[in-house]
Amino acid sequence: MKCPYCNSKKIKVVDKRGCANSDVIRRRRECMKCKKRFTTHEKVESIGLRIVKKDGKIESFDKDKIIKGMLKACEKRPVSIEKIQCAADDIESELRKQKSIDIPSQKVGNLVMKKLKKIDKVAFIRFASVYREFKDVGEFLKEVKSL
Repeated sequence: MKCPYCNSKKIKVVDKRGCANSDVIRRRRECMKCKKRFTTHEKVESIGLRIVKKDGKIESFDKDKIIKGMLKACEKRPVSIEKIQCAADDIESELRKQKSIDIPSQKVGNLVMKKLKKIDKVAFIRFASVYREFKDVGEFLKEVKSL
């Protein structure tokens, strides 16, 4: 492990945490040379998942896409990046438990909505309005009332 700021190999682990229901361990590290801190994620390397899109196209699973979508939904909301990263780790773990490596994109979207509903209801509505492609205000209000 090298410091991403100064490339020094003199690094110490300051904090170590696992995310709930996830096989990922987050380590907070500090460079002994430049004193800057950074986070690393440790997980077992596994077989790649494939996402089957609505139109039938297949693409490789990319957890960063989940994080970006959740960040956009949580924009200007009191939700920490750590909470979003842990949620994304939990979603990936859930997907890896499936029997097949081919996962329908709807499954991913539903898992994201489930996590956002627990984290922040406003973020959930934002994500749902785009994901479910609300056609009018009525659909939007129906979703809000269901909360």
